[in-house]
Order: sequence, then structure tokens, then C-alpha cells
Amino acid sequence: MSTSSESQSKPGGRSFTVAAAGDVLIHPELVEQAATDAKKTGKGEEGLDFRPMLAGVEPVISKADLGICHMETPVATPKGPFEGYPEFLVPPQILTALKDVGYDTCSTASNHTYDHGLKAIRRTLDTMDEVGLGYAGSSRTREESEKINIRTVKGVKVAHLSYSWESFLNPTPEKERWAFNRISTKEIKQAEEKARKQGAEVVILSVHWGLEHYNEPSVPQLELAERITTETGIDLIIGHHAHVVQPIQKLNGTWVAYSLGNQIARHSSPTGMTEEGAIGWFEFKETTSGWDVAARYRTTLVDIPPEVEVGEKAPEGAVDAHRLVDVRGVLDNPGELNEARLARYRLAIDRTRGFLFNRGAPGGDGLAELSLKD
Repeated sequence: MSTSSESQSKPGGRSFTVAAAGDVLIHPELVEQAATDAKKTGKGEEGLDFRPMLAGVEPVISKADLGICHMETPVATPKGPFEGYPEFLVPPQILTALKDVGYDTCSTASNHTYDHGLKAIRRTLDTMDEVGLGYAGSSRTREESEKINIRTVKGVKVAHLSYSWESFLNPTPEKERWAFNRISTKEIKQAEEKARKQGAEVVILSVHWGLEHYNEPSVPQLELAERITTETGIDLIIGHHAHVVQPIQKLNGTWVAYSLGNQIARHSSPTGMTEEGAIGWFEFKETTSGWDVAARYRTTLVDIPPEVEVGEKAPEGAVDAHRLVDVRGVLDNPGELNEARLARYRLAIDRTRGFLFNRGAPGGDGLAELSLKD
């Protein structure tokens, strides 16, 4: 478990940074955007290029020593067919783009993991192997489900665990229960113990939990967070599923990001808040008694083109493509953006900060906005 900021620094102590972001949820409109972008870039596989869409966060994600994404859905073959809600099957080309912007590994346990059965799980993990992304949360075989994702990050062995609640639409058959990790305090404890025995010095948990579209964590979220932070030595909890930003709180000495919102998504009925997200940035420093962890964040926003009737013009200054934006980066260098766009970005900054700080002690437990100038 992480130590308090009062712990003494360790001479020659190691350190590393982690960037973790919200849900990667590829709706049909984003597939259409990737097709449009591929025509312009002349890149991408089978006519799809997601890299322009994600490029805005590359300066943040690539700066971290370890980038963790949440790949919420299974992937199809490169040519499809693709499906959106409620049973997702998305282009595998998104995985190449995630790797290219700087992600190293992804959590894959979610309520959509089993949308298209074990075949799609296997295809997803096979593709992640091909592009060089790590994964935790789902498995191709029973034997693989026993393995722990441990990576060496700047000389530190870091384990990544991933768990989710069960899907009611596509429950996993009992004979394939090992295909993805269901939330269980007992199983999380056992996985952490196994990781420690295998040499893990830091253990990070991704958990798919809570209620969609609520900016406050649910009672089951709070109860599980309390159990994990008191009964295990897990060093960091990263939450997903709500599709909106929820607080980041230091609980019993451990940072808990209840929900980082969406990293990239395009819901059929955008609410404004479903387009806002946060990149959690965590700085681990070795002390004489463990690890001291400082928490930072960076606000993101998915810009969405307005829906315009045939023959009508888009509002002046409106965006013309789906783009994931590092909001502070844009506000620091606004160029010729009009006041309406700037106001939208300021709203995202202010609203995200409000939700992130909503459960912290005065001063947000030390939570602060990340500056790339440091």
C-alpha cells in the first residue's frame, strides 16, 4: 500500500509515472470518422485511421513511464462487420492508435467483454499481442487466466489487475468463467498476493464498477473501495464504467479514481459530460517504508461536430471532426479559436475539477492539475 507524504525519501530511491485514462468506447460515428481520416492521411489498415482522432493526448500519454488505457469492448476483424451499442464489436485498428499515442497496457474486463463470446475475446487479445499492447482482465484460456500482468517500469516491477461486474445481457457461461475477471474482494486479494509472490513491488487495480452517468460513486463503489484500501496492499485504484467523471480521493492512504469518464466515445445522445474525461497522472516515489504517490490530472474533451441538416451551415467556429482534446493544452495555445469554443473548453476544465475534487479533503488530498512544463 502507498505510504503517506510524511515518509522519508529513500537515498537513490526509484520513481516512475503512470498515466491512466477513461473508457475507450468506439461508437459507429467514430468508425465513420476514422474512415474519413484515412482518406486524408492515406494511412491506416483497411481504410480506417484512428490516430488523428487520438493525437491530441499523445503529449500527455507518451510522457508517462507507464500508460494504461481501458479497452471496454472486443474487436472484430479489420474489415468488420462492426457493431455499436448494446453488443459492441469494434475495429481492431483502434488498438494500433492506442499504442501509437503512448499506451503500454490496457484493462479489458468490462460488462462488454463477453459481448461476442470467447472467440471475440481471443481475437482482441491476439490483436493486442500483435500491436504490442499488454492487457489484464480477460483471457483466452484457463491457463492464461492464472497469469498476472507484470511489467518492469524504470526498474520497478509493476503488476496490473483488472476486474468488472458481470454483464446481464451476455453473461459468461459457467464453463468459461475464467474468460474474464468478475469483481470479488476475495479474488482481488488472491491476485494481489500472487503478484507480490511473483516479485511485484507495485500493484495497480483497474475496476469496472458503479452506475452510468452519475458523477458521484455509488454505495457499492464506496464499500468496495473501503475494503480494498483497508484489506489489501494495492497501491492505486483506477475506476471505469460511469462514462462521466467521478472524484479522485485518497482513501486510507491509497488513491482511488472512481471514474475517469470517457477517453474516447460518441454516445447517441451526447450529454456534454459524456464527452468530458480525465487522464489521471500518478507519480510514484520510493521511500524508506514503501511508495509515496502524488496524484495529478489532465482534463480531456471529445470534440463533436454539430449535426447539420442538408443545405444548412454549421455554426461559425464549430468543429468539423471528432477529436480527443487535451483541454489545458488548447487553452494555453488557443490560436484563433472563437469565444464559443474557448467557453466550452473552460466549462470542461471547471466542471471536471469540481467533480474530481468532490470527495477529497480540503485541497483535494493534494490532487492538482498536471503541468507538462514540469
